[in-house]
Amino acid sequence: MSTPEPVRRRLLDEAARVLADEGPAALSARRLVKAVGASTMAVYTHFGSMPALVREVMREGFERFEARTDVVRPTDDPVADLYAICRVYQEFARAEPDVYAVMFGGSQLAGFELTDDDREMGTGMLRVPFGVIRRCTEAGRFRDGDASLRAWQLWCQMHGLAQLERAGYFTGPRTPDETLSALVRDFAIGQGDAVEAATASLPDSLRNLP
Repeated sequence: MSTPEPVRRRLLDEAARVLADEGPAALSARRLVKAVGASTMAVYTHFGSMPALVREVMREGFERFEARTDVVRPTDDPVADLYAICRVYQEFARAEPDVYAVMFGGSQLAGFELTDDDREMGTGMLRVPFGVIRRCTEAGRFRDGDASLRAWQLWCQMHGLAQLERAGYFTGPRTPDETLSALVRDFAIGQGDAVEAATASLPDSLRNLP
């Protein structure tokens, strides 16, 4: 018989899998415990309720996102680093779209609502772009300004792009990756970076944007 912690771990893993593969509507206590070989009581013993289990999935989502950003190491080009962080954001939203939806309140699971603590965890994601934006300012690439507000502006752009891609709006000639690159480039220019420098910070294949 499994010890309690492995059962809890398997329930979280299965919930994340169902959310990613089939969406919140497919998630149920009966389905989860059948998949992991436990009793229905296991969900309530370890989490108290299905919404609480989904909250743990959400928390793990933030941890997974943080693990992805940790891989991005600072270079001597902070604008290129900002692009890399934004690319990680979009890659995460694509890889785990339903977990992403739960993280930001877009998942309609009965009884699940974001709390103030949940939102505080979400805004904690801003520390990464905030730090890179400060480096851009310190390097003279961005003019002096409120790094916190700039991080919020960039987050709104990244979230909007992720939502539009998720909804299937990229059906024309423009691709999400091209749009991402243009957003970051134009954001940098808007913050004071030179057009040539901002363009040079993009990957080689994306430097011919209009």
